[in-house]
Amino acid sequence: MIKSKFGAKLKSLRQQRGISQEQFALSIDMDRTYYASVENGKHNISLINIEKIASGLNISLKELFDGV
Repeated sequence: MIKSKFGAKLKSLRQQRGISQEQFALSIDMDRTYYASVENGKHNISLINIEKIASGLNISLKELFDGV
């Protein structure tokens, strides 16, 4: 399922940077519980929030979706 694959990719990228969910969510002005639900594949995420995440990870949207 795409939500699970996308969430796993987000988690991997975040962990590679050594950032907690809470730190990352705060840095992109997103509620931590909402962000956690996205990482866990339980939430459909809007394009606006996807862009926030890519920007927060300092990667392109293409890079964010590679392998999803």
